[in-house]
Amino acid sequence: MNWLIKNGSLIDKENRLIKKDIRIHNGKIKEIGEHLSEHGEDMIDASNLVVLPGLIDLHSHLREPGFEHKETIETGTLAAARGGFTTIAAMPNTKPVMDRPERLKQFFERMNETAYVRVLPYAAITKDQQGKELTDFPSLKTAGAFAFTDDGIGVQEADQMLEAMKRAASINMAVVAHCEDNSLIHGGAVHDGEFAKKHDLKGIPSLAESVQIARDVLLSEATGCHYHVCHISTKESVRVVRDAKKAGIKVTAEVTPHHLLLCEDDIPTVDTNYKMNPPLRAKADRAALIEGLLDGTIDFIATDHAPHTEEEKAKDMMKAPFGIVGFETAFPLLYTEFVKKEMFTFEQLVDWLTVKPAKAFGLPYGTIEIGKEADIVLVDLNEKKAIDRDSFVSKGKNTPFHGWECSGWPVATFVAGELKWREELLVK
Repeated sequence: MNWLIKNGSLIDKENRLIKKDIRIHNGKIKEIGEHLSEHGEDMIDASNLVVLPGLIDLHSHLREPGFEHKETIETGTLAAARGGFTTIAAMPNTKPVMDRPERLKQFFERMNETAYVRVLPYAAITKDQQGKELTDFPSLKTAGAFAFTDDGIGVQEADQMLEAMKRAASINMAVVAHCEDNSLIHGGAVHDGEFAKKHDLKGIPSLAESVQIARDVLLSEATGCHYHVCHISTKESVRVVRDAKKAGIKVTAEVTPHHLLLCEDDIPTVDTNYKMNPPLRAKADRAALIEGLLDGTIDFIATDHAPHTEEEKAKDMMKAPFGIVGFETAFPLLYTEFVKKEMFTFEQLVDWLTVKPAKAFGLPYGTIEIGKEADIVLVDLNEKKAIDRDSFVSKGKNTPFHGWECSGWPVATFVAGELKWREELLVK
């Protein structure tokens, strides 16, 4: 199907919104201009909408196979489309783990049947994510692996991470790390700070993250491997990554919306919707994350969309699983809390969700250009409404942001020229 998007506002390099029409033919952007006439296309009047490149989320959990009671490829990717994401990367901690080519093949088959957006699957660093034996990196790359990670579990042995980086570097692939030294966790459920003390909970110290990042950037330097830090959360971690970049080490990092928006002071009570890993840290850590994003130490934003059932989250703080959902709330939250409050420019926010993740991993997405894939999201910056977890299309309802009033809601999402999500929009 071909489309003509009329009168939408595109953001230019001066952070201004300019009216343009976009013609989409055969999945590609064919023409961008003013007063384009219809040539038999279906038309969308985007007069009151902003037209953005499809958002990119390089850290998400789709749960399928093995945990379909939490999420499926179908429900997760529909939630992504609703949130304006057109390309997402799925973590390998499924059951079975994505640790061999035949499992990736099965994943791609299922994705082709049910996915609403483009999914890039990670492969595990170690077999069954057990930290004992490395997977076959070359065969996994051939099978379509996006990068290698044991996300959810830090690689504990330095010699194993060194060998993993050597193998990844030899085939020009990235190692992506959930950084956590297990010897420093001590069964913690929240940040080792004031909230933990107040509620007599075991805490996870900041050092559990930053110590492993410090180790890994030196291993990256020794091997020349592209090393990427997942969901960075502490001021010490930001300092280590900043210093590593200054030293010319090939390291990139991401931060989640929830770590930018919240700290331990914002947890109202012992509510497991505020339980995630890494945990919400101290106020000074949150400030360091914002500073690190603004100065380029942190490369982009990723949601770490992690759905769980209500029954699982109903357990107490020590026993409930870590994680919150993020696809359907990320853009309006960030736009409302940072752009509208003039902490970020609109262009900066869009870049951290499009151009920057694409650049970090060499992806051909994240821009609106003639000849490129028509990955486009239409956003209503003026509509105000409260986040309602009961309206989520994701199976996961686990969010601490229920009831937050936001502007900047995606209303239509195109993936390679196909309309995958439409909300309150007239198609003529």
